Amino acid sequence: MEIWINPACSKCRSAISLLDAEGAEYTVRRYLEDVPSEDEIRGVLDRLGLEPWDITRTQEAAAKELDLKEWARDDSSRDRWIAALAAHPKLIQRPIITADDGSAVVGRSEDAVRDALARK
Repeated sequence: MEIWINPACSKCRSAISLLDAEGAEYTVRRYLEDVPSEDEIRGVLDRLGLEPWDITRTQEAAAKELDLKEWARDDSSRDRWIAALAAHPKLIQRPIITADDGSAVVGRSEDAVRDALARK
């Protein structure tokens, strides 16, 4: 199990606390420092079953500078969104937990983190 975190994020800290309390084995990836490649983002999106705009933090300054709210949300725009996430990792919703069964969840709630823990 791997968890993508920003240590400054309270949701990330809560997810880590729950994983620790449950004795989970996991690897921490500080994705602002160890920025995921476009291919890694594609892989995580496949595992999540989501599109890039579904995991984009549209209120971030970079999102406003890029005017992401105006970008198309369709197959022809998917690569553009993924490139933006790779170039501006702060736009990636967090934390993302990749589960042992090959799936992933956005662990913003205790239920989502528990869901990841249950996937073996």
